[in-house]
Amino acid sequence: MTIKELEKLLSEMSLEEKVGQMVQRSASVMAEGTIVTGPEGTVDSEEMSVGLIGSVLGKRGAGPLHKIQKEFVEKHPHHIPLLMMYDVINGLETIFPIPLAQGCTFSSQLVEEAANIAMKETVAAGVNVTFSPMLDLVRDARWGRVVESTGEDPWLNSQMAKAMVRGYQSKGKLAACFKHFAAYGAPEGGRDYDNVELSERTLREDYLPAYRAAVEEGCAMAMTSFNTWNRLPSTGNKWLLRKVLRDEMGFDGVLISDFAAIDEMIRWGIVEDSREAAKLAIKAGVDIDMHSNGYMNHLVRLVREGEVDESLVDEAVMRILKLKNSLGLFEQAYAGFEEDETALLVCDAHRKKACEVATASFVLLKNEGLLPLNKTEETIAFIGPYVDNINIYGTWSFPEKPKNTITVKQAVMKKSQEVLFAKGAYVLDEGQNTRMQDTEERPVSEELLLRAAVEAARKADKVVLCLGEHRNQSGEGGSRASIGLPEGQLKLLEKVSEVNANIISVIFSGRPLELNKVENLSKSILMVWMPGTEGGNAIANVLFGDVVPQGKLAMTLPRSVGQVPIYYGQFNTGRPNPTGIKIGFVHGYIDESTRPLYPFGHGLSYTTFSYSPVVLSQKEMNKNGTIVAKVVVANDGDYAGTETVQLYLRDVKGSVIRPVKMLRGIEKIKLKPGERQDVSFVITEEMLRFYNADMEYVSEPGLFHVFIGTSSDTDNMAEFLLVSETE
Repeated sequence: MTIKELEKLLSEMSLEEKVGQMVQRSASVMAEGTIVTGPEGTVDSEEMSVGLIGSVLGKRGAGPLHKIQKEFVEKHPHHIPLLMMYDVINGLETIFPIPLAQGCTFSSQLVEEAANIAMKETVAAGVNVTFSPMLDLVRDARWGRVVESTGEDPWLNSQMAKAMVRGYQSKGKLAACFKHFAAYGAPEGGRDYDNVELSERTLREDYLPAYRAAVEEGCAMAMTSFNTWNRLPSTGNKWLLRKVLRDEMGFDGVLISDFAAIDEMIRWGIVEDSREAAKLAIKAGVDIDMHSNGYMNHLVRLVREGEVDESLVDEAVMRILKLKNSLGLFEQAYAGFEEDETALLVCDAHRKKACEVATASFVLLKNEGLLPLNKTEETIAFIGPYVDNINIYGTWSFPEKPKNTITVKQAVMKKSQEVLFAKGAYVLDEGQNTRMQDTEERPVSEELLLRAAVEAARKADKVVLCLGEHRNQSGEGGSRASIGLPEGQLKLLEKVSEVNANIISVIFSGRPLELNKVENLSKSILMVWMPGTEGGNAIANVLFGDVVPQGKLAMTLPRSVGQVPIYYGQFNTGRPNPTGIKIGFVHGYIDESTRPLYPFGHGLSYTTFSYSPVVLSQKEMNKNGTIVAKVVVANDGDYAGTETVQLYLRDVKGSVIRPVKMLRGIEKIKLKPGERQDVSFVITEEMLRFYNADMEYVSEPGLFHVFIGTSSDTDNMAEFLLVSETE
């Protein structure tokens, strides 16, 4: 339809029909088998006819969605189709590694390819909108939703944001919805749904860039966040949604609330009732009310009684109609529905890419010569609750057939015959909680499991311990005050170490964990996160050396939960403490180092890389110029490998305090043993900008340090001066 045709349609719609477009309900009102991703009972009445709503969520499948759409369009007064929305976070049926793991690839190309495959499967399953990517910057490992983020760095998150949007929207059949606007990743105490206390400078400098990147890439939708900022719930924050998102960033897509977020403003204490909540949300600029009473029960009367101008409804509905039109739904309401969606789901090509992304996301934290494993000349015991476990596909994945997941045991049996297997422990301690109140069947006593595991370890040359948190210990509502492994698994680690010191720990997780005991008792540690459908194959490929690890930490690993939030881009203090160990009146703790267990950007290979000193093309740069920073990277080891070369900048003195380092570039290179390669980065004035003391986004003349190395902990540095035009 043309814009004029959409405008004509809008003019012919009744107020009830227009408001209906702004209401989203669970697909459970139309069909069974719907995934519910929020609390029950958030809609307590149905004054509006279900036949007028504009979208549904939580249902997938070409057959059932085709039926829903056909019946709905035929009965709707203007035959306006529904938007079908679903949470496709890291794949629909072919499950890729969790987003945090994808961040650890440091590869926007792989992330885009993963999103593109997710798009193909999602469209084949009849879905029009995915509630992804989640672009919340995360620096507190206690928060459960770190699993959905790509990490702690604004620049890296921005690259991943653009990649995901490109991957999802490349064919014009699926709309991406970035979330959660804004700053949802910084709740007090790491507690989900809590207050956020950030200065406007920190909000703009660190938390908004990834959202802005998604807008620049043309993301079709955005979602409000559950948290408050400046003591206002985001869903009712007019400054945030209209001034910043719409006016400053130029977002002209559809803005949807999160699940029941409009009515939840009542409990925040910012409005008295659902009617007032609806009024606040529409004035703030929310186009669609996801699953609450606000718009459905009150918006028509608010307009008719003169409390809300109908022009606000019209602008929201026009955005919704434009989105439906851009997806081709008016010409073909069933566009994208495939008669045989199974041809695309979990096909060989998709599996191959899932395996590639997973291997690229694994971070080798430590290796004292135990990896890679030998397939024929050593006996290896694979022990732990994740050895033969299919639940390695992430907390926000809803595959129809999780048994498509390849376990570690299944993959290892194809690699070597000299292998022993033992479970050793359950994932959870008895009575331990998860966000979904999961329970494990415990047919065998923990003592018997432990005894069998110790016996297997005693017979082996090396032990691979597959440990980790439960998939539902992270995710929405999965905040944790302690972020260590379950006690039963730690006991297994201790007992195995008493009979075999050659321990390789493989850690499954949806967040950075406290791994001190693992660090102390393991000679090698491989962080595999929640790797998805091809997890077992990917892990076996890396452990046996068929693929050389290359992942880098997208989020700092703390020594203890007391350090969080901890991140590499922190600030100097007036009493710095380079050692990280507190002595006297300096910055730090009296009982813990300020240094992390492993820093952002860290990740080993089976080979070793060396770096030459940083060389700059010149020592001064004006605001219209550039500087080229160069290093030579050499592969000094025995394996071909991929290195992620990282560029960091430091503004030595600013009108406000600046971070000690800021990631501004990455370059992936593949080197054979003995091979060397020049790696160059072009530094521009734009890379030096920040919000100064007057909240102007500018660069300031002065001294800058340039770091190029293998992680944020590098001290390989050169320096230059940014000079003013008059100098």
